[in-house]
Amino acid sequence: MNQEEKQTIEIEELNRAVDIINRLRDYYKERIVGQERLGVSLLTCLMANGHILLESVPGLAKTTAAKVMTDALAGTFSRIQCTPDLLPSDIIGTQIFNYSNNTFETKIGPVFANFLLLDEINRSSAKTQSAMLEAMQEKQITIGGENFKLPEVFIVIATQNPIEQEGTYVLAEAQLDRFLMKEKIDYPTVEEEIQILHRVEEDVFSKADSILKVEDITFLQELTKKVYIDDSIKKYIANIIYATRYPEQFIGKELASYISLGASTRASIAFMECSKAIALMNGRTHVTPDDVKYLRYNILRHRISLHFSALADNISVEQIIDAIVGAIPTP
Repeated sequence: MNQEEKQTIEIEELNRAVDIINRLRDYYKERIVGQERLGVSLLTCLMANGHILLESVPGLAKTTAAKVMTDALAGTFSRIQCTPDLLPSDIIGTQIFNYSNNTFETKIGPVFANFLLLDEINRSSAKTQSAMLEAMQEKQITIGGENFKLPEVFIVIATQNPIEQEGTYVLAEAQLDRFLMKEKIDYPTVEEEIQILHRVEEDVFSKADSILKVEDITFLQELTKKVYIDDSIKKYIANIIYATRYPEQFIGKELASYISLGASTRASIAFMECSKAIALMNGRTHVTPDDVKYLRYNILRHRISLHFSALADNISVEQIIDAIVGAIPTP
C-alpha cells in the first residue's frame, strides 16, 4: 500500500468529522465568550492527542475553557491544584503497605483520566513537574517498578500565571517541550465582558451535559492522522525549524542574537500533527502552507528560548517567530 492509499479519507468519514467538530465548536461558543483562538487550540489538541499549556493573568477563563471542552465528552476528568508541597505521588499514585496481608498495594493517582487539568503548574516543584514527563511523552507511569498504561485518549491541560514569581518554579525546557502548544490568553473586549455577565446571570456555565463520547474523539484522532501532507509541506516545516536553530542565516545577526536556543524535533512533529488538524477543521483532506502558519506562535513560543537582552529591548518571541517564518519561502 503506497502513501496516497494510506491517506485516503472517505466522504462519509469527512462528513462525520465535520459534524463532530462543529458540535464541539458550538458547545464551546455557548459557554465561552470570545477566546476563539483558545477554542481552536483546545480542539487541535483533542484531535492530535497532545497537551496544551495555557498562560494568562488570573480570571480569564483558563480553567473554565478547559473544563468546558472536557464536559462536552463523556470521558474521565481529573483536576489537580498545584502547590509547592504537592508530591509526585499525589499525581501518579504510590504503593501503600497493607498490614492485613503484609504486602504493598498500588494506589493509582488522579493522572489516570482522559483529561488532566494541572492548575497553576508552575507552583509545583521541579520534582513534581518531572513526574509528569513520562506520562506526557510515553503515555504511561511507573510505580514501584511496574508500568501502567494511561488511557488511549490522554490530554494534559496545564495553566500558569506569568506575573507571579513568589512560590513559583519555572518550567524546564524538557517539560515545556512536552506540550504540543502554548496558548496565551488576552483580556476580553467591553462587549465580551458584558456578554460574560449575561451568561453568568443566566447560569450558563452550570450546564454540563456531554454531547460526544470518547469514541468520537478517537475517531477524530485516527482521521487526523490520515490527512495528506505533501513532502513539500514537510520540507517547509523542516526549514522553519532549521531557521530557529541557525537564525543568523535567515533573519540577520541583530535579531538572531536574541535567540539562545532553537526548537527541537518535537516542534516539527507538532507542526505536522497540528496542521493536519487545522486542515480537517476546515473540511479539507490535505494540508496547505497556511495551516502550518496558523498555529506558528502556539507551537514555537515555548520552544524558542530568548536571551535576557530580548526582554530589555522589548523584543517578543512572537516577533522572532514572524521574522523566521517570513524568511522561509512558501511552497
